[in-house]
Amino acid sequence: MDIDTSLLMAVLAKLASVEVLLMLLLGVVGGIFLGALPGLSATMGIALMIPLTFGMDPVAAMVLLGAIYCAAVYGGSITAILIHTPGTPSSAATALDGYQMTLRGEGLKALGTSTVCSVIGGLVSVVALLLLAPPLAQISLKFSAPEYFLMAIFGLTIIGSLSSGAMAKGLASGLLGLLISLVGVDIMTAFPRFTFDLPDLDNGISLIPAMIGLFSISQVMVQAEKIHALNQSSTMAALQGPLFPSWAEWRGMWRTIPRSSAIGVLVGILPGAGGDVASWVAYNEARRNSKRQDNFGKGEVEGLAAAETSNNAVTGGAMIPLLTLGIPGSAATAVMLGGLYIHGLQPGHELFTVNAHIVYAIIVGLFLANILMGIVGLALARQVVKVSMIPFAILAPIIVVLSVVGAYTINNSMFDVYVMAAFGLLGYLMRKTGFSTAAVVLAMILGSMAELGFRQSLVMSKGNLLSYYLERPFSILLLALIVLSLLSPVLVAWRKRRAAKREALVAN
Repeated sequence: MDIDTSLLMAVLAKLASVEVLLMLLLGVVGGIFLGALPGLSATMGIALMIPLTFGMDPVAAMVLLGAIYCAAVYGGSITAILIHTPGTPSSAATALDGYQMTLRGEGLKALGTSTVCSVIGGLVSVVALLLLAPPLAQISLKFSAPEYFLMAIFGLTIIGSLSSGAMAKGLASGLLGLLISLVGVDIMTAFPRFTFDLPDLDNGISLIPAMIGLFSISQVMVQAEKIHALNQSSTMAALQGPLFPSWAEWRGMWRTIPRSSAIGVLVGILPGAGGDVASWVAYNEARRNSKRQDNFGKGEVEGLAAAETSNNAVTGGAMIPLLTLGIPGSAATAVMLGGLYIHGLQPGHELFTVNAHIVYAIIVGLFLANILMGIVGLALARQVVKVSMIPFAILAPIIVVLSVVGAYTINNSMFDVYVMAAFGLLGYLMRKTGFSTAAVVLAMILGSMAELGFRQSLVMSKGNLLSYYLERPFSILLLALIVLSLLSPVLVAWRKRRAAKREALVAN
């Protein structure tokens, strides 16, 4: 990829600022500790930090959020390995072999393997982002209102996958998000909708307070119910032995690591999949292709490498549709999309042309964050485990205070705090009943985009909408993707039923 000298110098100048470097370090350290705390997540951390980025340079703000995202995914592996407590869902596969290695006195080797593979997966994903995002952004230049409408619909079709198999509840959550996106003055007629004569609602529900409530406040409420179970007295085994695997062990993983990196990037690009899906897919592929299949789950270093490489490779992959099309690849990137909008950055071609110095600085910042993550992770592993044992009774009020301050600082308005509290209660009820908070946020973000695109398309097509869409090549492609996205869960379920019947016949 050719990058002109002036652009390169502008990127380096952005990254060399004290503010960006400080945010890079803060994001990595904070993300690692956040990921290690069971019950918390990168999504919560990003939602909490977005309001605090007001007034920052856009590069510093997005580097901070990106560093938190990358480091939190890695941070969950430390407690998974040392005390068998995955800090994040994507670290569940890591705990299978990582903790077994710790029990037999190879905890340092497990940490070293996890760190190196996490860094490799993260770096590969950032390189994929650098190579794939600009061409996709160039394609988005040919998009008009019909394509933006269909893109939003395509993004909405992944809502079912955000509900852990409960598709009906996912769709219901999405419909709720779409209804919330309608609040405010009509974009074309200026007629107030669902404002109840409250001037604060004329511009709609503020996205960031809503996200803080749905992801942070609701999570605190859920975790508070489990406070006695969370205050566990886990003990960390003694760390001893070599820090890294032997050369022979590395040679045994030379196929696993690249394969797991590719799986992570591809799963990251698919909206709604996430690191937990990638880690299990990569883990199963590693076991299927390994000569030591029987050792998996008993402390096999190759299984640990597969899980950690893939779940960290998801991060850059999820940023590809985010930066090019404005479609989040995960719940965390859905929150980051709000961060982009707040700092005046519109995903698509303009981001890679007019704001090229900003977006490339963000990408290089993610590259540096992954390298720094490895260094800090090894240096602070013991301290991270100790922090993960802090009673939730201490953490909960800290999170609530940060949430209130963050919601208030957006517009210096108590109304936003009330919005946060209302959505916190809504999120709590949704979590307790199995509905998806991520689906609500995704629908809130894409709902306005879909409405504007649809209504502009009606004007452009003069009422003949279907034939107008079928005359546009990219619209046809997006329609095909929408149909495929809608049919894929049905096909997957059919294949599972077919496989189950086959296994039953073999057993009989």
